[in-house]
Amino acid sequence: MNKNLFFRKPFEYKFFNASLWIIAINVFVFILTSLYPQLKTYLSLNVVLIVRHKMYWQFLTYMFTHANVSHLIFNMFGILFFGVNLEKAIGSKEFILFYLVCGILCGVLSFTGYYFTGGYRIFLLGASGAVYAILFAYAVVFPRSIIYIWGLLPIPAPILVLIYTVIEIFSQVFSSSNVAHLTHLFGFLIAWIYFVVRMGIHPIKIWKGKY
Repeated sequence: MNKNLFFRKPFEYKFFNASLWIIAINVFVFILTSLYPQLKTYLSLNVVLIVRHKMYWQFLTYMFTHANVSHLIFNMFGILFFGVNLEKAIGSKEFILFYLVCGILCGVLSFTGYYFTGGYRIFLLGASGAVYAILFAYAVVFPRSIIYIWGLLPIPAPILVLIYTVIEIFSQVFSSSNVAHLTHLFGFLIAWIYFVVRMGIHPIKIWKGKY
């Protein structure tokens, strides 16, 4: 990695459980929006509210807002299972930067898609884009890691990323659910770009064992 480039200057390694703080913030926001449901309107990402009412903070706050308990638990489990180990490997400061950059850019790309396809009534919320980015990063940092699906089925981390990519593409094309499949794919895409631009690492080469 060329450390002379300003955007590749590494942080001093420190670990202070940023993953757990992120989880705590998500839980706090969920409790807050449960007590005051109208807050979801202002914290979720919506094209009309951003364009007409200048609610630009939604590019950040949407990723800390969740629809229900199962939505929250699924995403927080992803941060706990993959994020903690990733944070230990790359350091807390790098992890926070990675999480926020991926989450915000997932929101920006999703907003762009909604804007040009007329998705003005959609309210995007949840940490899923950032969590998918964490999964991708985990597979790059720990390419030989084996993940046991349902505690039984062993799958290498890079293969799991490929499986999820296929599932999300298929779901985006054929599913009519309210799940933001395209945002999940943006998480993978932005994480890929982050490794190439910020770290000078090409994930495919990692997975092929060329580093």
